[in-house]
Amino acid sequence: MQNGLYSIHVDLLDGRSGKGSGVVLFRDGRILGGDAYLFYVGSYTVTGDAFRGEVTITQHTPSPDANPLFGGQREPVGVGVTGTSTGGSAVMQGTALVGKSSQLFRATLRRLADAD
Repeated sequence: MQNGLYSIHVDLLDGRSGKGSGVVLFRDGRILGGDAYLFYVGSYTVTGDAFRGEVTITQHTPSPDANPLFGGQREPVGVGVTGTSTGGSAVMQGTALVGKSSQLFRATLRRLADAD
């Protein structure tokens, strides 16, 4: 995973409906990002073109007319991710523990800018 700012587009799996998008910065083992309702903080490691990491997602702004992906929780949501990157893009899968249930998701990332 190259250091950089990426767009992220998330789809829920396992028969659940839900989508989300935002931006995420991968830089020297740290993950930072967010969207209109949530922010993400975590870490990752890289082996070849594969990466794995852990992210905490926290809702920063409630919305009366939108249900943010993984949002609506008073407590931060823990997420484990794995993925592969090729050049300026990556594909990532993960599991989020939301309340007492797990949500599986898939995300596509596209590199927008350098972060060095």
